Amino acid sequence: FTGMNPEETRRMMELMVKLRSTGVTILLVEHDMHAIMGLCDRITCMSFGRLLAEGNPQEIRHHPDVIEAYLGGARHVA
Repeated sequence: FTGMNPEETRRMMELMVKLRSTGVTILLVEHDMHAIMGLCDRITCMSFGRLLAEGNPQEIRHHPDVIEAYLGGARHVA
């Protein structure tokens, strides 16, 4: 959602939720982890072309490599 203001981001997320509810599969490449965690059923995280982790949002949220690369190091993520 780079380049979008908060209202545009919110509207885009609402549209994606509506599309998903109709059975449409969406392939989304995005760095906004907050948005990803709220939108996606399955997540693949990569860093510098290397696969870090695959799983559901809960698994990704607690994966040590993802925490280090995307969520701010070794801090606890609730």
